[in-house]
Amino acid sequence: MSRNYYELTYIINPVLEDDKYEQIVGKFTDFIRNNDGEIDEVDEWGIRKFEYEMDRKSSGYYVNVYFTAPGELIEKLERALRIDDYIMRYLTLKYDAKMLRHRELQRKNAVPTVFVDEEEEGEEDED
Repeated sequence: MSRNYYELTYIINPVLEDDKYEQIVGKFTDFIRNNDGEIDEVDEWGIRKFEYEMDRKSSGYYVNVYFTAPGELIEKLERALRIDDYIMRYLTLKYDAKMLRHRELQRKNAVPTVFVDEEEEGEEDED
């Protein structure tokens, strides 16, 4: 049985009590573990504003999960996300070799910086 590395991002309805987020995150983390998945990291970004309204909401509670699992798990997991009334959207990415290398660098805090500090940018303009 082949196992792959995945990144799952899902958005929870923002109008919930704080402990409800914990419950929902726990539910899907347990779902992955109980179906032969291995959690690498659960990163809760919290409530973020949307660029455009989604399901008549202007924000959502974002959660990012990194995990290793057999491919068969994804269909079951996505079905569980789809039928959950609190989940607004979700996206599952299967990592290829290049993405895995980037993830390893992220873990070691060795990812090259992509963004330029605005102050530095301003100084360059003055030359």
